Amino acid sequence: MDITNGEGVKLVVDGVGRSTADISLKCVTKRGIFVSFGNASGTVEPFSLLRLTNKSAFVTRPKLLDYVSTREELLGRIEEVFGWVQSGELEIFIQKEYALNEAALAHQFMEEGETRGKILLRIE
Repeated sequence: MDITNGEGVKLVVDGVGRSTADISLKCVTKRGIFVSFGNASGTVEPFSLLRLTNKSAFVTRPKLLDYVSTREELLGRIEEVFGWVQSGELEIFIQKEYALNEAALAHQFMEEGETRGKILLRIE
């Protein structure tokens, strides 16, 4: 919350799950959205909707197949996202690259919790 001067953020996209859900909810600003889509650390524990009241926050738990239920829809979404990348609207930040035989180092880097971008494994 320091980085936002206590305001919080409009959107939190949490792919980790159990270990970060409470922190993510605390970071959401008034009328903000908390998107929980992953279970890397376990499933998010059920919680009372009253927790959302003081911020009028929203929570959602989407799954991919509801957004790309047909091949046509999948191809349309792919075209849209690649269009954003091509136009510069969406920037992909690659933080580090490792050779495939350095996969253990890549995992160690991710486990340290300092990642801010994509980590790539190069196949040479």
